[in-house]
Amino acid sequence: MAVANRELVEIFKARTDKREYRRTVLKNSLEVLLISDPDTDKCAATMDVRVGHFSDPEGLPGLAHFLEHMLFYASEKYPLEDSYSKYIAEHGGRTNAFTSSEHTNYHFDVNTDCFEEALDRFAQFFIKPLMSADATSREIKAVDSEHQKNLLSDSWRMNQLQKHLSIEGHPFHKFSTGSWDTLEVIPKSRGLDTRRELFKFYEENYSANLMHLVVYGKENLDEIQNLVEHKFQDIRNTERSCFRCPGEPCTSEHLQVLVRSVPIKQGHKLRIAWPITPEIHHYKEGPCRYLSHLIGHAGEGSLFYVLKTLGWATRLFAGEDDWTLEFSFFEVVIVLTDAGHEHMQDVVGLLFKYIRLLQQSGICKWIFDELSSVCETKFHYQDKITPVNYAIHLACNMQVYPPRDWLVGSSLPSKFSPGTIQMALEELSIDNVRIFWESKKFEGHTDKVEPWYGTAYSVEKVTPSMIEEWMLCAVNDNLHLPAPNVFIPTDLSLKDAQEMVKFPVLLRKSSCSRLWYKSDTMFSTPKASVKIDFNCPHAGNSPEAHVLTDIFTRLLMDYLNEYAYYAKVSGLYYGINRNDYGFQVTLIGYNDKLRTLLETVLGKIARFEVKPERFFVIKETLTKEYQNFKFQQPYQQAMYYCSLVLEDHKWPWMEELDILLHLEAEDLAKFAPELLSRAFLECYIAGNIQTSEAESMVQYIEDVFFSGPNSACKPLFPSQHVTNRVVKLERGMSYFYPAEGLNPDDENSALVHYIQVHRDDFLLNVKLQLFALIAKQSAFHQLRSVEQLGYITSLRQRNDSGIYGVLIIIQSTVKGPGHIDLRVEAFLKTFESKLHEMTSDEFKSNVNALIDMKLEKHKNLNEESGFFWREIRDGTLKFDRKELEVAALRQLTQQELIDFFNDHIKVGAPQRKSLSIGVYGNLHSSEYTADKSGPVHYSVKIDDIFSFRRSQPLYGSFRGVSDHVN
Repeated sequence: MAVANRELVEIFKARTDKREYRRTVLKNSLEVLLISDPDTDKCAATMDVRVGHFSDPEGLPGLAHFLEHMLFYASEKYPLEDSYSKYIAEHGGRTNAFTSSEHTNYHFDVNTDCFEEALDRFAQFFIKPLMSADATSREIKAVDSEHQKNLLSDSWRMNQLQKHLSIEGHPFHKFSTGSWDTLEVIPKSRGLDTRRELFKFYEENYSANLMHLVVYGKENLDEIQNLVEHKFQDIRNTERSCFRCPGEPCTSEHLQVLVRSVPIKQGHKLRIAWPITPEIHHYKEGPCRYLSHLIGHAGEGSLFYVLKTLGWATRLFAGEDDWTLEFSFFEVVIVLTDAGHEHMQDVVGLLFKYIRLLQQSGICKWIFDELSSVCETKFHYQDKITPVNYAIHLACNMQVYPPRDWLVGSSLPSKFSPGTIQMALEELSIDNVRIFWESKKFEGHTDKVEPWYGTAYSVEKVTPSMIEEWMLCAVNDNLHLPAPNVFIPTDLSLKDAQEMVKFPVLLRKSSCSRLWYKSDTMFSTPKASVKIDFNCPHAGNSPEAHVLTDIFTRLLMDYLNEYAYYAKVSGLYYGINRNDYGFQVTLIGYNDKLRTLLETVLGKIARFEVKPERFFVIKETLTKEYQNFKFQQPYQQAMYYCSLVLEDHKWPWMEELDILLHLEAEDLAKFAPELLSRAFLECYIAGNIQTSEAESMVQYIEDVFFSGPNSACKPLFPSQHVTNRVVKLERGMSYFYPAEGLNPDDENSALVHYIQVHRDDFLLNVKLQLFALIAKQSAFHQLRSVEQLGYITSLRQRNDSGIYGVLIIIQSTVKGPGHIDLRVEAFLKTFESKLHEMTSDEFKSNVNALIDMKLEKHKNLNEESGFFWREIRDGTLKFDRKELEVAALRQLTQQELIDFFNDHIKVGAPQRKSLSIGVYGNLHSSEYTADKSGPVHYSVKIDDIFSFRRSQPLYGSFRGVSDHVN
């Protein structure tokens, strides 16, 4: 019998990486990467198949994507439909897949004790899937629903437009996702059986020699290898040759073009693209990384800095996009202001001026060395991520890199090759550019329509002489290369933790602030996390204050951009963001230069001033965001209305937009001192920082804001500490709020069915969590896979500041919200019997799965800080929540879960509190009119959210109760 290839290959890994790796090739030529991590709480696997939508047969667009959907249903060994997904969900895992141009990726993770069976079920995807006729005809509707979701998405529309303007016979030109027309209507009209074509595509393309498998386990490498050989050796190997693209997708006809297109959302955007040599062929030299670092830079003298100073752009991205082994594009994406839109030619002229500057400056070794140093530090001190995401990343790397570089990929440019970088730079020429210009202002001024998404566009030629003219006319600015980066960390030493504490401790408190602190006792990285909540009672007391606080935080980020960009490049990130009760300052990354950045950020806040020219740029950006709210997916609109009903201090976006339109710079200048006049600072500092440093930081903050001669803040009065109150729905009542979809062109409707259960309580928490764990996959299977109500279908928990409930979310073109809500209730009635029929072993298995999920360790400092910060932010302060909930779970009986369901979830239960939000798309507008008059199966129809909110009792707030310190 043939045996697997156990040839040892050295795989380069990070200095801090304690995991073990092994490459092996099974007897069927399946190449495998094995990962052993004894510390993991989750096992994972991913299979990457070197076949994507570029391989779709002629006349069947979307077939590869459709096949990806179908493999989840059933297999010959496990014929019960949905049993794979059900097994994964009930054992603490998740599963998904995606189809790209040249590969399809399938993946899952699961609790460690049931990995072997999960892996066996997963392997059957690639050995003997069933793809029944009934499931095939149903799942076409899901693919179509996914397409309907994307129809009004600008990213999907513009991506397809770029593909449309390429060689018609080239795979890049194809429509990728599929629809009802491409997979049902058109094939039938041509006498094709889609299911037969599906099997044919599978048989021809799914060959073991085109697959790469990553298996991430807890056991040692030998055990994992034996498991893999046993489970995956039966995948057929037909020695299928790898798909290769037939050269470049663009001819001269598709180059030197200016494409005007009409987006769905407000705003203006430039996408400048060049066909280039794929960087994968020179990944150690990193030519695209070097160029994207410079063209995408935001420091003083950069292209973005100049465009921002002129008031023409708000964002800029640069880098390689849409790459394969045969072709690639380098893209510069610039988000324009209204003024920038009017100066489009100058913007493009400045871009080419900067490219010319790079050509004239030569390829700088010091810039490459600095970039290489940053990349090396990042690689060797990278945070652990979830096993499944890590496995996906590595499986994709396996398709294109040699085994030694599977973990590294292109993340470590190490060979300085001026010639290679110069060659890439020369490809960014005026001779082969494609300019895509998006704006609503082109509405009515285009003459073409892209066939799949209906995007209106027009094309004109842009000659090199025209662009040369734009360069000559562009402002004579001060473009120059970036300065050396002072934020690159030099001290990466680890500090001794003074105490091996498991939870944050209250290290310091005063009338002005409270400091929670936790040293790093788990991750051993030279990184820290700092979070500072400025609790300002004046920030959220009106819609106007809410909007002004938002502009205040955005202006601060704007002022700091060119300085702090260097920190970001070096792996030290910061943010200033509005929240419901003020604003938050966050810093996370290498601790070496963190104090320097923090002091600069705090200084900008303390000495805040309004620059009118920047105020109006921020106001314009924010206005467009508000105006684009109506283009959100209908389920997102329904979630917004749900929050508006439940959250006592949430302001409606229409009121905030109305206020925003009339705000002037002077309004913010008057508001900012009032905002900061009273504050309480909630601080959390964690990581590679000692207690004395943490205390020193907070003392510095107090000195800046509270103690100086010109200090901005005073402590809060006891009565001013902020609270977060949530509407308490009445027991035994079902509430209904209907709303028309805000975008009249959107055919999708949505329902959010919310059941409010309780205020934070460990025993009730675990009952709700266990119900959600057991019900999640059943709801998805029944409402999505069987009834095909809509691609977006989910059951999840909701936590509003310590008030817990459960949501069922469905978006659909098939049925209106009223009908969907009846189907949700029908599901819950059916589910009741499943709870009663569950065996004792099944119940214990679900309990143990939930316990394993709760005991899962945090993978990195950011994740740990996020968990503890939520307890601080909500005011619950239950740092040992996981341990206490596990203790409650261990005592829970099946009858208690059934009683909980009967009391709180069961339709018609006397304690049940439900709120249904229906958003009606244009296909169901007539139903909106009927349902608005009062559907009979609800207790209360909400006509006016704010009248309703004012009439309801509120839950007590956890936040603010213990904030006041004597």
